[in-house]
Amino acid sequence: MSDSPATQNFCDIPDCEALDGVRFADLTTLRIGGTPRRAYRARSSEALALITQLLDDAGHPLLIVGGGSNLVVADGELDLTAVIAANDDIHVNPDGLVRAGAGAVWDDVVAQTVAAGLRGIETLSGIPGSAGATPVQNVGAYGTEVSDVLARVHLYNRKTKTTEWVPAADLDLAYRYSNLKFTGRAVVLDIELQLEAVGPSGDSIPLRHRKGEKLPLAKAREEIISIRAQKGMVLDPTDHDTWSAGSFFTNPIVPQAHADAIQQQRAAQDPVDAESMPRFLQPDGTVKLSAAWLIERAGFPKGFPNTEASTEANTEAPARLSTKHTLALTNRGSATADDIVALARTIRAGVQDAFSVTLEAEPVWVGLTIGE
Repeated sequence: MSDSPATQNFCDIPDCEALDGVRFADLTTLRIGGTPRRAYRARSSEALALITQLLDDAGHPLLIVGGGSNLVVADGELDLTAVIAANDDIHVNPDGLVRAGAGAVWDDVVAQTVAAGLRGIETLSGIPGSAGATPVQNVGAYGTEVSDVLARVHLYNRKTKTTEWVPAADLDLAYRYSNLKFTGRAVVLDIELQLEAVGPSGDSIPLRHRKGEKLPLAKAREEIISIRAQKGMVLDPTDHDTWSAGSFFTNPIVPQAHADAIQQQRAAQDPVDAESMPRFLQPDGTVKLSAAWLIERAGFPKGFPNTEASTEANTEAPARLSTKHTLALTNRGSATADDIVALARTIRAGVQDAFSVTLEAEPVWVGLTIGE
């Protein structure tokens, strides 16, 4: 495919620059992925919308990239354009209204709200990625989801070629889902959150592990970051346990009878462990299970396939489960996309064989698939 006049004029767009030598391995937290045909950085919401429109009009496939924390990208040369969202303005009002550009670092948003004494997203501290990605998959952790505080989203509608502010209620937000996810129908330009003003020393919501105790906002943020770091879920370039896409599989939701059968199956092997099996009843009567619990009980310990019982041949496995948390698939420094895919398929097949549960991958796959 040859460049069209439209793509050749991108450098004339205000707040947009062409980039050379970009690899997805440099743009993603998994640090894997090949080379896009071209790459651009959009530093404003207007530029992000316009470059998307020009690429669409020219028939060029594109991928919007924020923090790259939820992407699994194929190796090699990819027939698509990387558009990096770099509109990173953050506006925090004392009344609790927060607006952030899609390219803003999410944890910077959280930090500023906590410093301003605003309650609502402190338990989402330390999560890597950009603000624009949070409504797409309804990011959540420790009892809080973005849907709890999301007021509206500024979108570029790729069908109508218009921008619009859309209320959160129109996004069909659910567990790790919105009607933006996997559809490509729109590009998130900005988000607005409505938080609660409680003051810098105001209490946070109860943290589950604190059994109802409330902490001041700053202390709650500090504690959440510490917990995430212990699980390898806070980015650290020197720690390969953090070279991941975060929680790789969503927690499966199954009929209550299926959850009962799994618990009974486990009770035959370890009654004490079965008694403490994580299970969360949903409003519709189904049960949410812990993907990490299922992975471990299916025979995949932390660090798999590199465990203390590993053979010497396995000691250099380039893709492994995190040594801190079984829900993260990690790049040990030299993994390829195929290595990550192979590990994901092994884990998913093992859980399916053990418990008749099909785990769903949470990241967006680009140029490859985990398969059926």
